[in-house]
Amino acid sequence: MSIRPVKQTSLAQPTLEGAGVKLNRAFGFGDPSLADPFLLFDDFRNDRPEDYSAGFPWHPHRGIETITYVLSGSVDHGDSLGNRGTLGAGDVQWMTAGSGIMHQEMPKGDPKGRMHGFQLWANLPSSLKMTAPRYQDVKANAIPEIIDDDGTVVRVITGEFWGKKGPVEGVAASPSYLDVFVPAGKRKILPVDTRSSAFAYVFEGSGTFRDASKPFGVLVEKGLGEEEHYIRDESGNRTLVVFGAGDEVTVQAGDHGIRFLLVSGRPIAEPIAWHGPIVMNTRDELIQAVNELRNGTFIK
Repeated sequence: MSIRPVKQTSLAQPTLEGAGVKLNRAFGFGDPSLADPFLLFDDFRNDRPEDYSAGFPWHPHRGIETITYVLSGSVDHGDSLGNRGTLGAGDVQWMTAGSGIMHQEMPKGDPKGRMHGFQLWANLPSSLKMTAPRYQDVKANAIPEIIDDDGTVVRVITGEFWGKKGPVEGVAASPSYLDVFVPAGKRKILPVDTRSSAFAYVFEGSGTFRDASKPFGVLVEKGLGEEEHYIRDESGNRTLVVFGAGDEVTVQAGDHGIRFLLVSGRPIAEPIAWHGPIVMNTRDELIQAVNELRNGTFIK
């Protein structure tokens, strides 16, 4: 068994997206090898409706999958194929855009105006980029939740973990998508497929992720030794932790516990031609997609 070292840590950066939604982007539109097969990760968390209510009006997708996970509030969605629905708190939508889809997502706050969710983009291999679009909408009560003896809680959205299998299936990169809470002061070792790339996104609390010898984090507490790099309990933690190779992730929770998404998937390692929400393998394929958008033949 080998503990995955931490390759990189960073804070998600404020970004304006859609029709003026204020969100924080952990990664995206940069080096596509950072978290291959994953391309982009956004944290859309806000307590002010004026900062998110304009939403994400009609826009195209091709060549990727988008994964939306809602924690509070709701997201109304619709597409060019006639699909309509609403994602509520705890719900997940895994959309395979494939050959192309026009899509919109309009967030709404809870009764107190709070909106919180995540969107992850996963790449598709060349053999599936022009596959037929499909949805997997999963309600909160269909997502297995495991509570360990020490109070650790894991929701399994996709993949298999501690004997439970997530409801999302048939996804190209054989991903694992977990929502993990580790109580204050507890230390957990979490298995991760050794063939997969992996990252954690901390959104509540504090703690450390360790390799074989020392903990890592994005912020250094003053007065601690060189090895005491620590993810502090900032208001609304938004810390990305990218792991190296191995088959385990070790986390030590801080004084108030730590909650994070643990995401892994097998790298696709193919060339990428990227234009906004369209991700293909070659520039010619990208040009073709843009031309089809212009002439009305994008939807197959």
